[in-house]
Amino acid sequence: MPTISMFYGILVSMYALDIEKHHAAHIHVRYNEFKVVLGIPEGEVLEGSLPARQMKLVQAWIELHRDELMADWLLASSGQTPYRIDPLR
Repeated sequence: MPTISMFYGILVSMYALDIEKHHAAHIHVRYNEFKVVLGIPEGEVLEGSLPARQMKLVQAWIELHRDELMADWLLASSGQTPYRIDPLR
């Protein structure tokens, strides 16, 4: 699972060919023992949870990088490795 971004202890990943379970564009986010799957481009929770503060940071990051996330999803859904995306600063 390629990590596409890391910031404030949050790891954001996107699996190649991960289209069977959720059927929609999404990212996997980990923070300590928490895991969440968020739909893109809107950032809706598909599965799991994060603490409120970290969720707000991830939502802000999604807002800033919506186009890049969708471009990465097109790569990943066709079996290619997604590009890294700048962290939230």
